[in-house]
Amino acid sequence: MPTGVHLRDARQQLFDAAERVLLRGGPSGLTSRAVTDEAGCAKGVLHRHFSDFDAFLTDLVLDRAGRLEREAGALRAAAGSGTVARNLTGALFTLFGPVPMAIIPLITFRDELRTRLRQLMPGGGIAILAQASDAISAYLADERARGRIAADADLDSLTLSLVGGAHLLFAEHAPAPPTTAAVDALVTTATADATRRRPA
Repeated sequence: MPTGVHLRDARQQLFDAAERVLLRGGPSGLTSRAVTDEAGCAKGVLHRHFSDFDAFLTDLVLDRAGRLEREAGALRAAAGSGTVARNLTGALFTLFGPVPMAIIPLITFRDELRTRLRQLMPGGGIAILAQASDAISAYLADERARGRIAADADLDSLTLSLVGGAHLLFAEHAPAPPTTAAVDALVTTATADATRRRPA
């Protein structure tokens, strides 16, 4: 086992290693030893950067949630172009990709991680799902402002339908994603009424 490997940008390399372990072995396989073995470094490297393993996992989730927030910006930038259904379908594949779908059960699996996330971010107890909900809700509001979604559409219910339905659909097919046709069918059904009607 290597003990003297120097990691440049150790935090990100440890995060990337944890991501690979999580995707391969699930929450139960994600231990500090598994992470440092995957990164090819001594176990002490992780503890030099983080007070304990839950602190490491908390920062990992926050880092990956930040990536989703950037993807949310790309979704909002698409408002007014293409079709609402196509934009949402593409976004769901990103928001519920392999890494986000692996992080959701990790948060469920570790009580201390969930507690720390609640203290650090709104909706932290369901981080990733909260980011997905915020992204979809903001995008729908932008499309409603442009007249591509009915003015009286209930965006909270629509967001819940899309996020909840997508989570179930992607979880059912994990680790492989569902087909584009299946996701498009979900989106089209959920948004049909809101996109068919127009503001007065």
